[in-house]
Amino acid sequence: MMIINPSDKKNNPKKNLIVLVGPTAIGKTRLAIDLAKHFNTHILSADSRQFYKELNIGTAAPTEAERRMAKHYFAGNLSINDNYNVSRYENEAIKLAQELFDEKGFIVLAGGSGMYIDAVCQGIDEMPDFDKKIRDEIESEYQEKGIEFLREKLVQLDPEYFEKVDKDNPNRMKRAIEVCMQTGRTFTSFRIRKPRDRNFRIIKVGINRPREELFRNISLRTDKMIGNGLVDEVKGLFPFRDLNALNTVGYKEIFQFLDGEIKLQQAIENIKTNTRRYAKRQLTWFKRDKEIRWFLPEHFDEIIAYINSKS
Repeated sequence: MMIINPSDKKNNPKKNLIVLVGPTAIGKTRLAIDLAKHFNTHILSADSRQFYKELNIGTAAPTEAERRMAKHYFAGNLSINDNYNVSRYENEAIKLAQELFDEKGFIVLAGGSGMYIDAVCQGIDEMPDFDKKIRDEIESEYQEKGIEFLREKLVQLDPEYFEKVDKDNPNRMKRAIEVCMQTGRTFTSFRIRKPRDRNFRIIKVGINRPREELFRNISLRTDKMIGNGLVDEVKGLFPFRDLNALNTVGYKEIFQFLDGEIKLQQAIENIKTNTRRYAKRQLTWFKRDKEIRWFLPEHFDEIIAYINSKS
């Protein structure tokens, strides 16, 4: 099969995947809905934090009203107790996309999880299934010794990947260590990075705004989450706090408050700080992709014109 060039109008003109990316709190949900309504289509979520039905307020998941405006797939479709990974997401998302393309000329893929976006657009490398004993061992060491343990372990097992990985992301480092320990090979050796063929055109749209405005949005949204009951949502999840799905911004800080380690106001400030850092990491990831055309979120007509020019 020929590799699809997203800019080649001759390839599969009736199948167009609009890929909408950008940092957290930038307005992807609203714009994705507007795009879905304009093109009379559906939305595939690529926000790994919004997969879990128990996590609503702290992940800014689409509300019921928003889901009525446009059909969302992969939003609230899992439980925090489910084992899920990017490989399964790739397979499920591609299968669903092929089904939707039987009726729709456009589909919107929207989210801020770069690895999940890449999985749909170009595929990911095959990784071994996890070994629960090894995973539990790594998690136990991490809980006891903290993130520095992961950094030291990873640099020993795979110094090449250590140079590339986000060293503030424990989940990425834990997975790499797990693969190294399980297989006796470096994590890098599994990362072939050979793009898979896709039989649809990919049109990538990024939205962003000046940093000061983005950070103000993050602060306002955090305050709104608190006002909407984030603390109570996290309280209800307290028995499950050790699950991987809950080791995320907005939840781990409130857990610290509930443990009595910090005051609520400090937890709120920590959420804002950690969310800003997360947004920076997202932008670093997406800025590497030169196929993304960037816009301000409110420039809807320009975005539509660009999509039409590529479809």
